[in-house]
Amino acid sequence: MSSATAFVSVIIPTLRGRGWLPACLRALHAQTYRNFEVIVVDDGSSDGTREWLATQPDIRVIRNETNAGFAVACNQGMRTSTAPFVALLNDDTEAEPGWLEALVTKLTANDGPTLPDPPDPSSPVARQQSPLGSAASLMLYADRPLVVQSAGISMDRAAIAWDRLGGHDACEAQDACQVFGASGGACLYRRAMLDQIGLFDERFFAYLEDVDLAWRAQRVGWRCVYVPTARVLHHTSATSGNNSPFKNRLLGRNKLWLAAKNARLRDWPVIAFYDLAAVMYAGLTRGDWSHLGGRLDALRHMPRRATHRHQALCLEPLVSPWRVPSRFAQGSQ
Repeated sequence: MSSATAFVSVIIPTLRGRGWLPACLRALHAQTYRNFEVIVVDDGSSDGTREWLATQPDIRVIRNETNAGFAVACNQGMRTSTAPFVALLNDDTEAEPGWLEALVTKLTANDGPTLPDPPDPSSPVARQQSPLGSAASLMLYADRPLVVQSAGISMDRAAIAWDRLGGHDACEAQDACQVFGASGGACLYRRAMLDQIGLFDERFFAYLEDVDLAWRAQRVGWRCVYVPTARVLHHTSATSGNNSPFKNRLLGRNKLWLAAKNARLRDWPVIAFYDLAAVMYAGLTRGDWSHLGGRLDALRHMPRRATHRHQALCLEPLVSPWRVPSRFAQGSQ
């Protein structure tokens, strides 16, 4: 691994990741693509992570005294880096040896001698010819390596985002294609895209910040591609706990902020209807009203809506409200 002249910076945010980081870093040391550096952002860990990282060679470490959140930690790493490409990787992942090479190869396949300029959002022709701005990995459950956790991000007109093909057999996710966006758990971003649209919205703290970034990228013409040969094993929600009230409250808040920032006004009746149905479903079937608490948090501090023009997005069709939970249930079985 190199640093000063690295073509890719791999950024790993961690919080109490002492148990996960050794396997994560071993997998990076085994990568077939070598022109990259590793930046670990320790978000105030108290489990020995900081001391262990101090003993690891060839790793740049950023240390926070308190937990600033996933979005802030990723942004710190991206701002520290000067590489033309930035990869994000969760600390509870293990990337297969060809992971980074597959992402870099796909994202740079049509690049010339120099990196492409950002697309002009005012030009339809430029948008159609715009370069790839990000690449999504095939994320597989670590305890079920033949089952998909994420094959990119899907989104519909109701501003509902979910892990594409979550819960499906890995053999069903072998075709590369354009997708709405890339999961921040394992992805590759082009620096030129980030320079144009900005980094993660740090108000989100954690969850859906990658969807917000993908939506902003779509609006100005950057495309995202799913790369099935970029395979990563993932121990999901190792830090905050799957379906914990803390996570659900953040998801509820950030979902409303996501729509407020990015959605078209004409889509808001649909968004409001589906969102109310989601809150009622969680509350009445599981007795979980943490999502509602998150929505109330969002209403107290609503972000400013984007004012620049929208373009057609890579959206999935709407389904009936009672079919929406199955999108998420498949991935959590």
